[in-house]
Parts: sequence; structure tokens; C-alpha cells
Amino acid sequence: MIPIFADYVQRLQKLHEEIAKTIQDLPQAALDWLPPGPEMNSLCALAVHVAGAERYWIGDVVGRDPSNRDRPAEFRAQGLDAAALQARLDQALEHSRTVLENLTLADLEAERTVPKDGRKVSVAWALAQALGHTAEHLGQMQITRRWWEQCK
Repeated sequence: MIPIFADYVQRLQKLHEEIAKTIQDLPQAALDWLPPGPEMNSLCALAVHVAGAERYWIGDVVGRDPSNRDRPAEFRAQGLDAAALQARLDQALEHSRTVLENLTLADLEAERTVPKDGRKVSVAWALAQALGHTAEHLGQMQITRRWWEQCK
């Protein structure tokens, strides 16, 4: 694998490890807990969404490998324990690794069409989107866990 893509996978893996730490050792009630307020999400929904979004941006957009993602369903997810959530994240990471193994440096400038809206983006943009999105939701998950621990 080209070093920049290996570094990317390593960074993505580190984010996944932090998500694993955030959901580990929590009872199902904590994973499914909804913080009070409009449009708040459970740890379960956020983990499912992170896996789905990563698979979408890196798999569907960069790799042109359709996943038939159901984004709204990601936010309704519940009842999955930490092991099941980790398995989803592991599958997404493995798929991302496979896509990245097949990229060249020239691919970073290549244009891709975003399936959901037909927008044109570069591979580099889509990869940055995936990494930033994962990091953003990791922070949200860490705050949600702390909030649940204070409210329990």
C-alpha cells in the first residue's frame, strides 16, 4: 500500500479504537440511551452511522462499490451490543483498507460522483470527508457516554 494510504488507514483505525473504548463495558441501556433534546442520538445509532458513513464515502464514492446504504435506518438502530457494533466498524474498516490498497496517488485528484446527490468531488475530498466525519462522531460519542454516566 502506498504510504499515504497506509497512514490514512492507521488514522482511521485509531479513531475506531477510540470508539471501541467509548462503547466498551457499557450495558445495553447505555448504548440505547437517548440524551434529552431534539435530534439526539444513542451511542448505538452513532456507531452504526459511523460504520455506514465510512462505508459510503470510501466504499460507494471512492471505490465505486455500492452498499445500498439506508442512512435513516442507521439513526433508528438499537439493541446492538458493543461486540455487534464493533463488528460493523471492523467490516467498514476492512472494506476501506481494501479500497485504499487499490488507489494510486493520481487517484487523489480523480473525480467521483456522489450517488445520493450527483455532486462531483475528488477522491481526496471524499477521503477527508470520511475521516473528519468519523472524528466528529467520536467526539459526540465520548460526550454522550459522559452524559449518560452522569445521568445514570
